[in-house]
Amino acid sequence: MKRLSDVIAVTVISLLALVGCNSTQQSTTQVPSTTETTATPASDHSNVTQDGFGNLVTVVSNTKIAVKAGKFDQAKQEFDKFENAWAKVEDGVKTKSPKSYAAIEDTATQVKSALKAKDKAKALERLQTLDKDIATVSKS
Repeated sequence: MKRLSDVIAVTVISLLALVGCNSTQQSTTQVPSTTETTATPASDHSNVTQDGFGNLVTVVSNTKIAVKAGKFDQAKQEFDKFENAWAKVEDGVKTKSPKSYAAIEDTATQVKSALKAKDKAKALERLQTLDKDIATVSKS
C-alpha cells in the first residue's frame, strides 16, 4: 500500500511537471512569433530605403572612379545601374521632397549626357552634385 501511494505521488508530480513545462514552452514559442510579426515590416521598409540610397551612393561613387580614370565606357555601364537603384526610392523622394526629386532626375540626365560626350569635368561636377542631393534626401 505504501508503495502504491509513492507511485501515485510520483505520477502526480511528474504529470504536473509535464503540464507546467508544456505551458511554458507554448507561451515562449508564441511570444517571439508575435514580436517578429509586428517588428519585421518596419525594419524591412527602413532597410529597403537605406539599401536603396546606399546603392545610389555606390553607383555614383563607382561612376566617379571610372570617369577619373578616363574609362567612359565603364562609367556608362556603372551609371546604367542608377535607374534600378533610383526606382527603389524615387516614389518616396517624390512624395517627401518634389524639389529634390526633380533635381536628382535632372542631374542624372546631365550625367548621362556628359558621359556620352566624354566630358570628364562636367561628368565629375554633375556626379558630385548628384552625390550631395542623394545625401541630403537620404537624411530627411
